[in-house]
Amino acid sequence: MVLITTALALVFFYAPNDADQGFVQKIFYVHVPLAIVALIGFIVAGVLGAMHLRTRDDTWDARSYVAIHMSVIFGVGVLATGAIWARASWGKWWVWDEPTLVSFLIIFLLYVTYYPLRYSIDDPQRRARYASVFAITAGAFVPINFIAVRMAESLVHPRVLNQTAGDMPGEMRLTFLVALAGMALLYVTLVKLELTSKNARRQLRRLRRMLEEEHSGGAAPPPIATVPAKPN
Repeated sequence: MVLITTALALVFFYAPNDADQGFVQKIFYVHVPLAIVALIGFIVAGVLGAMHLRTRDDTWDARSYVAIHMSVIFGVGVLATGAIWARASWGKWWVWDEPTLVSFLIIFLLYVTYYPLRYSIDDPQRRARYASVFAITAGAFVPINFIAVRMAESLVHPRVLNQTAGDMPGEMRLTFLVALAGMALLYVTLVKLELTSKNARRQLRRLRRMLEEEHSGGAAPPPIATVPAKPN
């Protein structure tokens, strides 16, 4: 919260307006960190999926699922802020011939299919294995897609990690780095909160099962003696 508050203060009171786009360019400090963190989260989910296949520990599967879940949520923010920025800058909500936009949309839609794949399998062990294989395969696709986009000729979308970043003034670069750090910590915090919630629900279900088994396996209570009613 401290980093995000600091980033917002830097965005509105420290970083200068862009020479071409003006004030609307400030959405860059939300849009780009969201995109970077979401893509890294997808890659991390693949690594966690590989750990599950290696150890068969369901904890790694849960972490992989939560990483994908949070990255998909961040991906919705990327698409929403990108559409707003595109409308303000280019006069269009979307540009289909721009590789960066289309490639992120493809990645996002790829990971949206993760949910029906995962929950179409009833067996928990098989579901975890298939989900891990998906996370590894899709996670490997992310850097390949990133490299392919960087090799494309179209430069309508700014290249933050090369041309654009090298041309940013010091104030804008500092603001961007603080915003990126704040977004990364927000991602980690939300992942930890969701994992904590899932662990608490899992422990509660286990306790309920133990209580039900103890109750069903115990001796039947003795019958209650009835006393006949006395006549009036």
